[in-house]
Amino acid sequence: MKTFSLTTIITGLLSITQLFAQSDSNDKLKFTPIRHATFVIETSDATIYVDPVGDVSAFSDFTDPDIILITDIHGDHLNADVIKSLKSDKTTIITPKAAYDILGYGEILNNGENTKVDNINVEAIPMYNTTKERLDFHPKGRGNGYVLSVDGKRIYISGDTEDIKEMRELKNIDYAFVCMNLPYTMTVEQAASAVLEFKPKVVFPYHYRGSDIEKFKQLVSANKDIEVRLLDWYK
Repeated sequence: MKTFSLTTIITGLLSITQLFAQSDSNDKLKFTPIRHATFVIETSDATIYVDPVGDVSAFSDFTDPDIILITDIHGDHLNADVIKSLKSDKTTIITPKAAYDILGYGEILNNGENTKVDNINVEAIPMYNTTKERLDFHPKGRGNGYVLSVDGKRIYISGDTEDIKEMRELKNIDYAFVCMNLPYTMTVEQAASAVLEFKPKVVFPYHYRGSDIEKFKQLVSANKDIEVRLLDWYK
């Protein structure tokens, strides 16, 4: 009969756990996927919800959000009822104007603008489609990607976009959340090409339903200095 050592079992359990959440080496930042485009960032002193949608109970293990980031108006990024249930008096909601018009509240941030919430700097980055047959999905200026500067790190959240020049021109990104899926955003080839150009230290594929993530990982491996981390967005 095959036996397993305690070390082997513990190692296996740790590997499974890493699918669900990732912390950086100094434990100041933790990223937890909820589903598809929704996730939670925990910093040394703040909790950030990104595009919170779905079942409110999925957030029950987290503290009330200090910041809620909204990228776009589509249902996989914006649900007014969920936001109303999750926000507290201390929550700052940062949103593009199109999403503000649906919510009726929040702090509007347009492409290229930035704001600061306590010690966290938030910059709105364009997100849009460029391929002719995809242009209507995400017109330029409607939604936001974001770059967060927190705990000495820079975190890029792409939102729904193709491999636009504003993404390719990013500098000094420590963690990048990069979307990919058709027909709404981009192919794994487009995503990998952009990642290889702006060179984040770590990239998390997200919003990738139906995409070949192993192929993305293989393409990005052309640069050994970029680490691809895979989280379980569709558990």
